[in-house]
Amino acid sequence: MKKDKVVAIILGGGKGTRLYPLTMDRAKPAVPFAGKYRLVDIPISNCINSGFKQIYLLTQFNSASLHNHIAGTYTFDQFTKGFVQILAAEQTYKGESWYQGTADAVRKNLIHFHDQSAEYYIILSGDQLYRMDFSLMLKRHIETGAEITIAAKPIARSQATGLGIMGTDADGMIDKFYEKPSPDMDISDYKVNPTYLENSLGVKADESNEYLASMGIYIFSAKTMEEVLDNDKTDFGKEIIPDSIKDRKVASFLFDGFWEDIGTIKAFYETNIDLASIRPQFNFYDEDMPIYTHRRYLPATKLNFCTFSSSLASEGSIITNASIVNSIIGVRTLIESGASLNGVYCMGATYYETDEQKAHNREIGIPNIGIGEGTLIRKAIIDMNARIGGGCRIGIDDIERKDGDYPTYSIHDGIIVINKNAVIPNGTII
Repeated sequence: MKKDKVVAIILGGGKGTRLYPLTMDRAKPAVPFAGKYRLVDIPISNCINSGFKQIYLLTQFNSASLHNHIAGTYTFDQFTKGFVQILAAEQTYKGESWYQGTADAVRKNLIHFHDQSAEYYIILSGDQLYRMDFSLMLKRHIETGAEITIAAKPIARSQATGLGIMGTDADGMIDKFYEKPSPDMDISDYKVNPTYLENSLGVKADESNEYLASMGIYIFSAKTMEEVLDNDKTDFGKEIIPDSIKDRKVASFLFDGFWEDIGTIKAFYETNIDLASIRPQFNFYDEDMPIYTHRRYLPATKLNFCTFSSSLASEGSIITNASIVNSIIGVRTLIESGASLNGVYCMGATYYETDEQKAHNREIGIPNIGIGEGTLIRKAIIDMNARIGGGCRIGIDDIERKDGDYPTYSIHDGIIVINKNAVIPNGTII
């Protein structure tokens, strides 16, 4: 299997409006995740662990922080012939428009992909959490002689509404596809072939796994991708894939591990908090297929007289006389005495303030970066470099909170998000 003949293409997405305000100043793939990672680290790590080291990342919004993260993290030695390269939307003599959709983004960059003389392309999303060996998917693609292979997750009918649903024959070849069927629509003829499910995963078909959902992960033979993009169609899921199934050989690759689309504030929050539970659905503690990220060379986290339960603390943090429950503490987080966090993802800070800076903060009446004395926070996301003063009550009091975007914070699905670099004065109640 020629892994060096595979080019990986990670779709960075558009403006990331569903993750706003976390995407106010950064591209969606650059959003901090799990205390010390960025969302983009997930697909890149899966590629590296699978032996696919020629990786392009397509993006067009707020890409500065993403560029910094990629440049400071993914540098291969000269013998590897690997790279992670960002391709931002650009104006050319052939076109001046931005990416109009997933397929359009790939089409506009074909000229760059040609430099690698690839035989296969793997298309990935930049906002999903999973661990997959893509070499197994490529192996199935080659063995079946398929032109396109789609990663498929067995799901229940109740989960099918927001996903593309596929029907297959006994060999797992896809013969029909429906994008996001309504809850009351009869899709019984899309039920998974029991023989295929048992032969592939060794499990029986039941109500929990009777339909196959597209994971938005595709392998194309190079010639096929050139052909299916030779038009003005803009989206893979809505146009390219359904149309290709009509007259091309399209295979499915079954995946039965944890997989979550984390493209909304609610999904992002719940997925992060679950990582701190006793038995998280996704396991970061896997030495065989690790998730890579930027090396920071920070000291270990210091806990002084704390109550710390079902929580994660990333390196470089200092937490003093505080109660931390069901929470994730990001890098360089400083939490002062008497603070209490329950169900909070605190992303941390990009730098430590000096004593001189802290003295200046006191003079001008603003809090230091971190969480001040006696502050209580429940069910919230605290973005990078936020300054939360002492005696604040965030998500604590039984008051009416309307979803919306405010000067220093937002509320989405009842989850409070404190903006990046926000200043929350002493005694604030949200």
